[in-house]
Amino acid sequence: MRKFLLVFLALISIIVITACGDSEEASGSEEGNLLSDIEESGVLRVGFEGTYPPFNFLEGENYDGFDVDIANELADRLGVETEFFATKWDSLIGGLDADKFDVIIAQMTVTEERKKNVDFTDPYVVTGSVLITREDTEGISVLEDIKGKKVGVGGGTTFEEVANSVDGADVKLYKSVNDYIQDLLNERLDVIINDQLLMSYNIQEEELPVKIVSDILNKDEIGMAVKKGSDELVERLNQELADMKEDGTYEEIYKKWFDSDPLIK
Repeated sequence: MRKFLLVFLALISIIVITACGDSEEASGSEEGNLLSDIEESGVLRVGFEGTYPPFNFLEGENYDGFDVDIANELADRLGVETEFFATKWDSLIGGLDADKFDVIIAQMTVTEERKKNVDFTDPYVVTGSVLITREDTEGISVLEDIKGKKVGVGGGTTFEEVANSVDGADVKLYKSVNDYIQDLLNERLDVIINDQLLMSYNIQEEELPVKIVSDILNKDEIGMAVKKGSDELVERLNQELADMKEDGTYEEIYKKWFDSDPLIK
């Protein structure tokens, strides 16, 4: 009976050790395996708004823009295809956490607050926010001039932070840049704050009767966002981005959309 008990306990120990080992192995395989999942699936799933020209927008039946070209080039270097998911700005990080896509390539500024929820790659754009008014507006040229003015910005953006840094500014939050541009044109707003690259492009392409009236208010470093703990994917994206800059592909894409030299090399 005693021998039987010892054998039984030994078997139980083996089973427990084996189970723990399998559990640790499974846990280990779940961490940092997003890159291998992408390679195995053959698809890089990219989240963005899809309504933010010249960065990401729908052109006919396909998406186009600077972000799209960057995503397609990265996917090509990874040996996979791209699949794009148009998502409202305030749902992008939630969609990433819910595994609806693998990476956000959507002009998302790298901030300490966002770093609590996502991991960022190295910056793939450096830009900044500016003040924009109607063509006939005078007296607004520096940030302090928005005091007492109705200011339109995107909710949850760094533009909101810039506007709220001025006491007395009447800050109005919007979900779509098109909405607050329209309210500016309809004189519901006095000024808006947005990205200088975006506005330079739209003023030229859409012939908008607005003007950029300030220098860059703050420097924004734009990164690609992935789920926390995706170290291998971040490392690989950084390497491919560095190679794109080294071989001139990045500069070629940048000049295609902005007709200027990029601020990052």
